[in-house]
Amino acid sequence: MKSMTIFVLTFFVKAMVFGIYISEWRAANGYTLSSLAQLSGVDQALVSKYEKGKRMPSEKHIVALAVAMGIDVSELRAKFLVDKIAGMLEYETKPQQILMAAEDRVEYLVSKKSLVVPKLSLEAKQKLNVIDELQARWKASKPLSGIQLHKMEEYFSTRYTYDSNRIEGNTLTFQETHLVVAEGLTIGGKSMVEHLEAVNHTEAIAWLKEMVHGNEDITRRNLLDIHGLILKSINSGNAGAYRSVPVMIGGSEHKPPQPYMLEKLMEDYFLHYQQQKRVMHPVILAAEMHERLVSIHPFLDGNGRTSRLIMNFILLKNGYTVTSLKGDYNSRMEYYAALENVQVNNNPEPFYHLILDKVTESLIEHLEMV
Repeated sequence: MKSMTIFVLTFFVKAMVFGIYISEWRAANGYTLSSLAQLSGVDQALVSKYEKGKRMPSEKHIVALAVAMGIDVSELRAKFLVDKIAGMLEYETKPQQILMAAEDRVEYLVSKKSLVVPKLSLEAKQKLNVIDELQARWKASKPLSGIQLHKMEEYFSTRYTYDSNRIEGNTLTFQETHLVVAEGLTIGGKSMVEHLEAVNHTEAIAWLKEMVHGNEDITRRNLLDIHGLILKSINSGNAGAYRSVPVMIGGSEHKPPQPYMLEKLMEDYFLHYQQQKRVMHPVILAAEMHERLVSIHPFLDGNGRTSRLIMNFILLKNGYTVTSLKGDYNSRMEYYAALENVQVNNNPEPFYHLILDKVTESLIEHLEMV
């Protein structure tokens, strides 16, 4: 990956890589600005600005120009990205240091390793086989009676809310969480924020289930809506919006990306999901999308809860059961260590095993209650 740093830095002294490429292509192929604009459907004034480096092209225009020029979209997009990266780092005092710090994570996020089905260990494959058998039994156990199904869903949703909030420091007990979300009671000695966290998370789970029933999928809008529910009436200014400031994660070596990188990273996040949802095993995909979102850390607050909700959306959409990660100290430490193994060491195996074990536990518990 050191070659990437050298490659990018060489372009700090070469402006307008994208524009120069288009201009040289026109000259070599006998096209005027007008004829290229007509062929691509991109306004001539915009093509001129792209060539002069006065404006950055949209994704739509990159595709249109590549098609008109008869070249691979990825080739033209690479030229655009060089300009974009150079522009981001142009006024930084230590651009090389920034790039080197990002290299390990970039290698994991955009290398071949992250774009193909991960090579699972034999143990992980065996766990997936057990999960598939349990899921088949769960599907065969339905339909449950209306009251039985309602009570079961209420119990597991409340426990999931309790555990997910507990990971983030909420001190409501399981019983107190139930009283808040099911009975609307106020618990003495507990903060209003803790009450709102319980109510909001329960509403977010209900919204996930509506998305599943409505055959919806993971999109930018749906992700922001889920996050908006999590922070509703708690931090309204940042609810449903990507952060605009840098953040640090206490006790972790992982450094989340700078805010100016978020739009591109999140665009890649949704693209990765679309590419892999018919390729990866759903449980592994759920783990992947969980880890990637919490590692990108696109929000000022609520990243963990939102990431775990996205994981459960994928599980529910694929016929699995709501899966909780325990919020006690030892379980939290295991969770954080597994995440750090991916974020710092590019080793997803421990995190996969953590999620595989929890999905297995959830299916067994659901079957025992039928």
